[in-house]
Amino acid sequence: MELKVATQSHAGQAVMAVFGEIDLYTAPRLQAEFTRLLETGPDRVVIDMSGVEFCDSTGMNVLLSALKRLRERGGTLEVAAPRPAVRKILQVTGLDSVFTVHDTVPADLLTAEHQG
Repeated sequence: MELKVATQSHAGQAVMAVFGEIDLYTAPRLQAEFTRLLETGPDRVVIDMSGVEFCDSTGMNVLLSALKRLRERGGTLEVAAPRPAVRKILQVTGLDSVFTVHDTVPADLLTAEHQG
């Protein structure tokens, strides 16, 4: 399955909406998107996972790598709207305590998105 990524940035914050499955085959695309996004320098990145149907350990490693890079410069990576299967992976691996997990994309980012 194809992975689609759409990113919107505003005032040092970015929302990255991901659609499809994140696995061994699609994780490099997600990694490339994070690399490109982090070059623009946002301090806060929220990954909207409402469109992610499946995420394996390869995908989780991409998220952890991005989190590490953001933290190195004082930023944060947050996970928003994970579907039940993805939320379960976060819980089983303990990553739900590593990432800030939101039920929906935070309202302040949605507001900024429409202004930008």
